[in-house]
Amino acid sequence: MDFLSTRGGVPPTPIDDALVAGLAPDGGLYVPASIPVLDLDVPRATLAETAAATLAPWFSTSRLEAQLPALCAEAFAFEAPLRPLYGAGDHVLELFHGPTAAFKDYAARFLAGALGALRSPAAPDTTIVVATSGDTGAAVAAAFHRRPGFRVAILYPEGRVSPRQAHGLECWGDNVRAFRIDGSFDDCQRLAKHALSNVALRTRVPLGSANSISLGRLLPQSAYYVHAAAAHHARHGAPLHLVVPTGNLGNACAAVLARAMGAPLGEIRLACNANDTLPRFFAGADYAVQPTRATLANAMDVGAPSNFERLRHWHPDDAALRAGFAADSVDDATIRRTIAAAPARHGIVPCPHTATALAVLEQLREAGDTRDWAVVATAHPAKFETIVEPLIGQAVPLPPALADCLSRRAHGTPLPADDAALAATLEAW
Repeated sequence: MDFLSTRGGVPPTPIDDALVAGLAPDGGLYVPASIPVLDLDVPRATLAETAAATLAPWFSTSRLEAQLPALCAEAFAFEAPLRPLYGAGDHVLELFHGPTAAFKDYAARFLAGALGALRSPAAPDTTIVVATSGDTGAAVAAAFHRRPGFRVAILYPEGRVSPRQAHGLECWGDNVRAFRIDGSFDDCQRLAKHALSNVALRTRVPLGSANSISLGRLLPQSAYYVHAAAAHHARHGAPLHLVVPTGNLGNACAAVLARAMGAPLGEIRLACNANDTLPRFFAGADYAVQPTRATLANAMDVGAPSNFERLRHWHPDDAALRAGFAADSVDDATIRRTIAAAPARHGIVPCPHTATALAVLEQLREAGDTRDWAVVATAHPAKFETIVEPLIGQAVPLPPALADCLSRRAHGTPLPADDAALAATLEAW
């Protein structure tokens, strides 16, 4: 299977090369030259089996083809349960049961395994540069920690992630370093993209990407949507509609890809926080990057969503794109109200990001929508205890993996939002 750049400046690229490169040489994002359509209505016994079947067409020409079931068994070793909420037709897709209690654990583990299997033992170490708004960095750190042949440089906006998120970014050591960037997530994202597209730097320091711009993140994330949709369809004979909390649009694009491959998914609704670049566009305004605003749902504090480039590539024009999606902006006051009411109204304690999706679901129900919907729970609420616990009036128990992270010493290095400073740091490492 070959992949193209969203910017059209590179020839068709085999999947192994696209995985290793992360970002296309012309600065674009890799997208499949064509999307295979499979029979994805029939549920499989485990998420790992679903992942192997979903990913098989993409890896049919890869050196990883024979190893794919083993890679999926390792990456998808924990389930992603689809659970009913209190309301009729309301569900939650729980994606926070991995080692760092966030949805990004699945794809980060798959990418680490794939890149490790593709790496030549004689090759120099690769530095994975990852920008994070809170959860990506920890998932990538956990996946690559002490993995031979790799280093991880985490770039995160200082003061704009929760204390427990910050600890989860800084507690690894060994081959992982966390850099506290003096700026926003968009600054971190710009730094990472500039480094990855800096040809001169990459000749001196082999670099790779683990952000949602990477195919190694996009493709495996489609698996849990396929798995949930197939189980729901078998049980109810109807498609499952999704409300996806979104910032950089990677997780939502994975749902779009799953639907295009044949998963019985219906509407995919985007739940955003006060960073309303996407809601403005889908309401009819020209696409315009907005300055990032700090919110309670910090992992979604993105003013320039990278994966919008993929979403645009998959549609003939903006009119067709707007016709296929809706995006809603949820402010902090609504997030607080939703968290406080969620235990009684929905039967769960949500993190602030999941609360944006619950708020959108509530709006849909109030408008008379009776279809079956699942809100996507992207992180465990215990990562945001300073926000959640005062609102629900009780402590949120720590999942064991998160408790282990918090028990370790943490250390981060301050770094200005400057391309030359990052390049010099990477070269000196």
